Amino acid sequence: MTQDTHVNVPVLSHRSAVRSPPRYGRLRYTSPARVFGPCRREVRRVPALVLFLAVCAACCTGIGFVLQQNAAQRAPLRDFLSWRLLLDLMHMPRWLGGIGLMVCGMALGAMALGGGEISLVEPLLATNLLFALALSRHQTKQAVGHQGWAGLLLLAGGVAAFIMAGQPRGGTAVTDPLRHWLIIGLMVGGALVLAAVAKRRPLAVGPVLLAIAGGLLYGVQDALTRVCGERLEEGGWSAVFGSWQPYAMIALGIVSLILVQSAFETAPLRMSLPALTAAQPLAGIACGVGFLGDVLRTDTGALAWEASGLAAIVGGIVLLGLHPAMPRGCAPVEQVPDLQSR
Repeated sequence: MTQDTHVNVPVLSHRSAVRSPPRYGRLRYTSPARVFGPCRREVRRVPALVLFLAVCAACCTGIGFVLQQNAAQRAPLRDFLSWRLLLDLMHMPRWLGGIGLMVCGMALGAMALGGGEISLVEPLLATNLLFALALSRHQTKQAVGHQGWAGLLLLAGGVAAFIMAGQPRGGTAVTDPLRHWLIIGLMVGGALVLAAVAKRRPLAVGPVLLAIAGGLLYGVQDALTRVCGERLEEGGWSAVFGSWQPYAMIALGIVSLILVQSAFETAPLRMSLPALTAAQPLAGIACGVGFLGDVLRTDTGALAWEASGLAAIVGGIVLLGLHPAMPRGCAPVEQVPDLQSR
């Protein structure tokens, strides 16, 4: 008598055969995402409040720059790169209004930095040139034209490309003080070298160099603002004023204000503001990635788009800054008397 022999044969599908050892009986399907990982990188959502605060900060800053330059071009030229320049400008209501708007922009920017990474906020702050152009166009009655629209598209597209490609997100801040001082030292040292060169050629390349130097210091100041915000959340005001960052912010603010106002004093806005607007976000992003722990995507495609976005931002800034609507500073202006005794 022959006994039937039952043999259990594994049931395999074309999906499971190459992924896991055979199982007898009923198979459980494993999704490709669990086996190979997710097919697409998750896109990080940007907080709407951070975008709103950053754009409002850019609006206040851009309009404030125009008012400051309108007043600074009337200041005594003998106050070039001197603290006396600020004392003379304090007697001009238009300059005080521009400073007030810039302070509001700095406060809004600090709030944006408290809710987002500096690598995200800085490109948005670069749009201040759009608002400066809008006010200048209102003053000069100049049409936007092809150059203005091209600059607008480059600037807006560059900001969008950098944010979407880089997907800035927070990470672990670098605790090594050597990294902090190295990056800050390079920024501050570079600004001082540019200021020294500009002092020798104040009417040639001086305004552009001073604007770049001021932008570098503004970028470092933004980075220190974020550090102070983090200390405030962790330990309160005692932790903030017990560190060196707020005092460095005040010193950098005064020095950068003298540099920028000297650039506004000796040249039209179209020569100084583009360099200032381009240098600040680049310095801020360098500080954010260098020691604040900001993380950007580093695969080949993302790096290419990030570089293209930054290049588009700089190109758009240059086109907008050289737009005919921006003040040329060619009209003769009455120099106010020197209010400081020498």
